[in-house]
Parts: sequence; C-alpha cells; structure tokens
Amino acid sequence: MNPTAPHPVTGTACARGLTLATVSTAIAAAALLTLLGGCASPGPQAGAALSQPAAAERFGATGTATPWPTERWWQAFGDARLDTLVGQALAGQPSLKLAAARLQQAQAAVAASDAARSPQANLSVDLTDQRFTAKGLVPAPVAGHIYWSNSATLGASWDLDLFGRQRATLDAAIGQARSAEAEAQAARVLLAGNITAAWVQLARQVQARDLAQQTLAQRQQLQQLVRQRLAAGLDTQVELRQADGTMAQARLEVAQAEEAIQRSRHALAELAGLPLQALAELSPTLADAPAAALPTTLPADLLGRRADLVAQRWRVEAALKDVDVARTQFYPNVSLTGFVGLSSLGLDNLLKSGAQTYGVGPALRLPVFDGGRLRANLGAKRAEVEAAVAGYDAALQRALREVADELASQQALATQAQAQAEATAAAEAGLALARQREQAGLATRLSVVNAELGLLAQRRASLELQARTLASRVALARALGGGWQAAPDGLPAPLTTAQR
Repeated sequence: MNPTAPHPVTGTACARGLTLATVSTAIAAAALLTLLGGCASPGPQAGAALSQPAAAERFGATGTATPWPTERWWQAFGDARLDTLVGQALAGQPSLKLAAARLQQAQAAVAASDAARSPQANLSVDLTDQRFTAKGLVPAPVAGHIYWSNSATLGASWDLDLFGRQRATLDAAIGQARSAEAEAQAARVLLAGNITAAWVQLARQVQARDLAQQTLAQRQQLQQLVRQRLAAGLDTQVELRQADGTMAQARLEVAQAEEAIQRSRHALAELAGLPLQALAELSPTLADAPAAALPTTLPADLLGRRADLVAQRWRVEAALKDVDVARTQFYPNVSLTGFVGLSSLGLDNLLKSGAQTYGVGPALRLPVFDGGRLRANLGAKRAEVEAAVAGYDAALQRALREVADELASQQALATQAQAQAEATAAAEAGLALARQREQAGLATRLSVVNAELGLLAQRRASLELQARTLASRVALARALGGGWQAAPDGLPAPLTTAQR
C-alpha cells in the first residue's frame, strides 16, 4: 500500500495520520504528567494568608506633611568647612563604596533574571579522532577502525513561562535591587548625619577646653590669693590645700579636653575618608540651632522619607515574589528547543551534502515525587515573608520612636535653655556686683574670683545645653529621612489581596 495514498475509510493520508497520532500522544503524555503532578502538591498551608506591613497610623502617625529637612540640611549650620567635609565624605567614603557595590550586584542579578526570559542560543563544535570498538554496537566498516567523529550544532531554547516563574524571579530580583538602592541612600543619610553630629561634638569639646583653660587661670588667681591670705594670717593650710586640689583638678580637665578633641578629630577624619591627621588644626565653634519648621506630630509621610524603611518594604516585596517563584515550581515547565547543524564520520564528510542535522520540539518537565522538598522550600519562603514583615514593622516603630524622642527633646531643651539663660544672666549680674563692691572696698578680690568661677560654671552648662540642642536637631534631621524623598516609582505598590 502506498503510504501517501488516501486511507480507504478516512480519506486522509497516512503521513497526516501519523502527525495527528503524534500530537495526540503528546497531549496524552502532558495530561498524564499533569495528573501525576498532584503527587508534588504544595499542601494546604500554601493558601494561608500572609502577614502584611503595618500602617504608620497604627503607631500614632498622622497624615501631616513635613517640609524639613531639606536635602542639604547641614548647610544651615553656616560653616563652609562642614559643607566641604560632608561633600568629601559623600564622594568617596569606603562605606558608601561598599553600598554602591552591593547595588551593582543586585542590578546585575536583575539583568541576569531578565535575560533568562529571552530565547537562548549556543553553538557547539566537537571534533574527535576516535577508534570505535570492534565488540560493540557500531557495525563494520567503522567497527575496529579510527575515524573522525564530528559535529557542529547551533541550539536554541525558549522557556515559555506559562505559569509566571521567570516573571516572578525577575520581580524578586527587582525588589532586591530596589532595596539595595534605598540602602545606599540610607547609608548616605547616615553618613551625613554622623559627620554633622561629630562636628557638633568636636565644637563642644573645643569650646569646653577654652572654658577649662579660663577656669584654670581663675584657679591660679585663687591659689595666689589664698597664699597671700595665708601669709597675712587670714587663712590656714586647709584653704591652701583646697586651692591646690582645685588647681590640679582644673589642669586635669584641660588635659582631658585636649585628649577628647584629638580623638574627635580622628573620628571625623575617618568619617570623611581623610587621613587621620588631616584635621589636626580643626577647631569649630557651636552655632545657634538652625531655624526650621519642625513637625508637632508624628508624620505619616515618613514612609517615603526614610530610606531604611523603603529598603525594608522592598525586602517584603522581594520575599513575596520569592513565594510566587516557589509556588510555580509545582507547575510544569514548558519550553521550546531546537537545533541545526552538521554531523559526520570522517573529517572530509562534515561539509558534504547529507551531513545536515536538525530538530525542533517542545519540552515539558513536571515534578512528581520530590520527598517534600518543594513544599519545604515554599514553607521557607513564606517564613521569609513573615520575617521581612516583622522587620519592617519593627523598623517603622523604631523610626517613629526616634522622631518622637527628638521632638520631645527639642521641646524640653527649649524650656531648659530659657532657664539656663536666666541662670547665666544672674551669674553675670553677680559678677558685676562683686566687682563694684571690690572697687568700693566692700569686698575682697577673692569674692570676685569666686563670682568669675561661678559664671564660668554657668557658661559650661550653657555650652552643654547648646550642644545637646544641636545634636538633637541633627538626630531629628536624620530621623526624618535626612532630606531624602523616594520617587513615586521608587516605592513598592500596595499589597494585593492575593499577596496577603
């Protein structure tokens, strides 16, 4: 019977019948594999609801907007040297380079995941001079002789991603990259805040040393006066020993201040990425607290202003996509593969007619029995979501607490500053009165020196309060995000019901 002649009953060609039979066989095999796929089941826990990140309002935040701080908020301190230091640090600090390297790594992972969704092709060329066994399946005249076994093949494959595995993998990589990008911004905000805080600390120590030196000079005068009074029989050795002790204490305070200054200069140089001795002569002074429209309540827009919160939120998003990837591993993986090339025995036959070889067809892979590996992997990914959500909630609560603490400090420090100003004014008035009484012969030089020491003590207290106010302002700027603002497309979309 002619194989290409019409069938006497169906009227179709046998070749076509073979094609239909092949297709039917493939469909039946796919259906059988799908049925067997039930053996690798995700289990009932796969549909359980996942936790979702808490809203800022849950921890007391409101919908108010916060215009402060600006992007370069430290410039409000009015010191060009501080601006230069922050600029140098943001340009080349090693910690920022590390964050940038992590971002590049995450971006490369995104590119790799995106490339996996495209058709892949590869070329292979094999030329082997081989002796074929005479005792095997290879027939004569090849058996027992040496021939070149050659092939040159161009192969291609394309994962059809019918169940979204590649898309979910790409989305997870994008989430990690977004998180790394936000972490890099958080590192910049943290560095600028740390440098400004260290600058305030150094300025406080420099001015505290100056006050300690003034106190030392007053202690020297007091010691001389006690010695004069001792010689005149007005004081005893007890008063002299007390004056000697306070003199030694004043020298100790000056030496301690010098040590603190050197250590702060080294720390500031390290933060700025400079040699440790680069700031050996730096002696800043405290400025007044920069004017700013501070919030009176906890701002809800903190979610888009704190880079660390944005990074943590993207970690949640990436973890959710990893769950999607784990789910799709229970489904069939369908791909198209094909190849075209040349194959021959004998090197001289490789380019002759008839050496061509080619093939194309679908490939389907489906897990059947895996001993619970895929289910365990899905459970682990779901646990990572829970951990990421808990981390986000903790970071949000901590961020709001930091803002609340510094707002409370600003209010309390303003009250303390007013009281301290009154105390300093009273000490100044007391010193002026002591000097008037000395000039009128109603008081001794000793009372003037004691009044001067009292005023220096009040000035030290004022200095500490001023430094605390500026340090709190720096901490508040950092707690409010340091002037960074996430772009609308830089924030993850709200969770859908399916993700929850």
